[in-house]
Amino acid sequence: MPGAKVHGAGQAAVSGGMDSGETESRRHPRESRRELPLPLHRLIHPLLACAAFIPSPAFADGTVPLSQPVFGAGDVIQLAMFAGVMGAAMLSAIWVIRERARIADENAELRSRVADLNAALQRNDALLNLKDQRLIVWTTEARRPELVGSLQVMAGVPEERSAFLAFGRWLAPRSAAALERAVAALRESGEPFDLAVETQGGGFLEVQGRRPTGHAVVRFLSLTRSQTEHARLQVAHQQLVGEHALLVGLVNSLGMPFWLRSPEGKLSWVNKAYVSAVDAPSAETAVNEGREFLGTQAREAIVRHHLAQPVFSQTLSTVVGGDRRHFEVTEFAGAAGAAGAAVDRSEVEWLKEEFDRTLRSHSDTLDQLTTAVAIFDPKQKLRFFNQAFQKLWDLDHCFLASAPDNALFLDRLRSEGKLAEQPEWRRWKENLFSAYRSVDPAEHWWHLPDGRTVRVIAAPQPNGGVTWVFENLTERMDLESRYTTAVRVQGETLDHLAEGVAVFGPDGRVRLSNPAFARLWGLPKDFLGPTTHISEIRAFCDTLAEDSPWGPFVAAVTGFDEERQDRQGQADLLNGTVLHYAVVHLPNGQVMITFVDVTDSVNIERALKEKNEALERADQLKNDFVQHVNYELRSPLTNIIGFTELMTLDSTGPLNVRQRDYIGHISSSSAALLTIVNDILDLATVDAGIMELDISDVPIRQTVEAAAELVSERLREHSIRLALDLSSVPNTFRADGNRVRQILFNLLANAANYAPEHSTVTLATRLSGDRIEFSVHDNGPGMPPEILDTLFKRFEPRTNGGRRRGAGLGLSIVKGFVELHHGSVEIDSGEGKGTIVTCRFPLSPESYRAAAE
Repeated sequence: MPGAKVHGAGQAAVSGGMDSGETESRRHPRESRRELPLPLHRLIHPLLACAAFIPSPAFADGTVPLSQPVFGAGDVIQLAMFAGVMGAAMLSAIWVIRERARIADENAELRSRVADLNAALQRNDALLNLKDQRLIVWTTEARRPELVGSLQVMAGVPEERSAFLAFGRWLAPRSAAALERAVAALRESGEPFDLAVETQGGGFLEVQGRRPTGHAVVRFLSLTRSQTEHARLQVAHQQLVGEHALLVGLVNSLGMPFWLRSPEGKLSWVNKAYVSAVDAPSAETAVNEGREFLGTQAREAIVRHHLAQPVFSQTLSTVVGGDRRHFEVTEFAGAAGAAGAAVDRSEVEWLKEEFDRTLRSHSDTLDQLTTAVAIFDPKQKLRFFNQAFQKLWDLDHCFLASAPDNALFLDRLRSEGKLAEQPEWRRWKENLFSAYRSVDPAEHWWHLPDGRTVRVIAAPQPNGGVTWVFENLTERMDLESRYTTAVRVQGETLDHLAEGVAVFGPDGRVRLSNPAFARLWGLPKDFLGPTTHISEIRAFCDTLAEDSPWGPFVAAVTGFDEERQDRQGQADLLNGTVLHYAVVHLPNGQVMITFVDVTDSVNIERALKEKNEALERADQLKNDFVQHVNYELRSPLTNIIGFTELMTLDSTGPLNVRQRDYIGHISSSSAALLTIVNDILDLATVDAGIMELDISDVPIRQTVEAAAELVSERLREHSIRLALDLSSVPNTFRADGNRVRQILFNLLANAANYAPEHSTVTLATRLSGDRIEFSVHDNGPGMPPEILDTLFKRFEPRTNGGRRRGAGLGLSIVKGFVELHHGSVEIDSGEGKGTIVTCRFPLSPESYRAAAE
């Protein structure tokens, strides 16, 4: 049957396909199972089986008509489906066959590549196991590194794993540090490196670092002789590069300008300090624009200097930041150019000047001390000594100024007998000179042959020198001895004083008391002791006085008195005794209370007070009488003078010569009497304490000239010359101008009265500290000492060589007015040498007394 034929053919095809597939499967069983999971015959066989059951159209006799269709519509559909399935199956079979062929080709290629890789692996293993290299491989961060290969035998290169990985043990320190940094950078960021390292034995190795995917490999290679020399040069170059980087970093970090110049003299490199000094935005800008740090003249001077010498070093000034500053410029010129640096010396110069000023100030201060000071430098040369040092040892200034050494100084003192002889002089000096090697001050005591005792302090200085301080303690020790004696004497004296003394400590207990204290207060014999408290004394003494002072005493001793001021007072006891007490706070916190029996003094004082009050009333009556009498005398004198002047006028009528002579005597006598009355009135005003000074700025020259004008007629009458010395005085001073003029007039009038005819009276004014002096000098007969004692007494005229006899009030008025100004009067006189009266006034007194005491 056709269908059977077809079926057989399909089976054959399927069988053929299966055979070929099985054969291929046997040939490559693993690949066929992997590449063709569903066999082709299993897909085609069901399709052929379905086609066998499709009915064929025929006639009754079994033939197929040619003009009619054999199949129906359903058959056509089935046939079409069969044909589509068969086409799909064929296409699938073709695709499967092609894929199997491609996979077979790929497998063959992969087997070839695997063979090549195995060969390369064997070759690489052979290369890695060579004796001239060694590798360190880090596969992951957590795993230990692997070591592969080995190096040729070299001094200092260990074979053991842990020793080889410790680079610092067998590599030079610089190489080990560089390799550690390179390995760390390789493992962290994959940065490759090539280094030449030096072993501690002097050998060289080349080290390469690479990081393929997932690994970090460091390779150590042995070097040939030429490679070793190249590596040596490479290590030296690396060292130079590192040192250059360090120097560049150091120079950039310095605060001093630094620059490099080309052989043509142009800037080639500058540091940051230079950039800042020339106010440039960057170093490149400063170099490109040629911004110079020094001025043109300074640079030309440097160039001229380099023509003769390669090194230039000098202090130059330049402007930096708008300020002119001084720099210590050092520049070295060579064949490759020049390098220079500038150190700012402005502050150093200022500090040097300040140091010199401070040193001079200290020297001046030490020179004013009474303690001898000498400073020796580290070479034991004398560099400074004060006047007290020279005075103590009485040495020649030229010898000390020659800077003798310490040993020579001691030998000089010994030779002149100013040092006591020592049993071992050399050892004694060595003991002294140990101060130059010490850090702590040392103290020595020298007992000099002349009986003086000197304490010597050797204070080492930081620079190695020594400051020697010689303190003359002779007077101090003498004072201490006398003080100890005085204390003992004082103790004995205190016990025998009639004045009661008690000293209390801060705790209120008795520290010291004498028998007079217990006797004055009637204390029992054994009452006072070291443990007796002031409150116990108060309890006993409060009953002895009406208004007991012991309450304030307790407050002052125990510290409840906040003011802690010394005070005095008087205590009236019930038995009639009057005690004067004084509370004195001592520096050590103790309080001393003294008591004096003033009963008799109080009684006498009361009597004297009553008598004094009577005398004061009498003195007041006297002052009132003097003032009243003077006022009563001034009025008629004024009338007499006035009418005398009126009579001398032509309008009152002519006068003959005798009348004019009489009227002249009347006028001069009246004027003299008025002067006396005025002087008496002034003295009475001073004595009464009611005189007030009109203080203002007194012009010195005008006041002196006015006083001189008042006595000019009297001086001309006797041909006496007046010399004024006003060369060194201020223009004004604070005083009462009228009283100053009256003082000068009285002095000049007194001098004119005693100066010989045709002589010179000198009025000199000069400045003496904070006072101004007026002195009047005459060449008169002078005054003996007995007259000087009574010179300022009132109403005691003196006729020793004077032309006129006065009332004896002139110098008394001078003294009273000068003392009102807080001044003083001094008289220097003697028989045959004239008299100098000097009045001293304060230039600007703060206050004045109302009257002379």
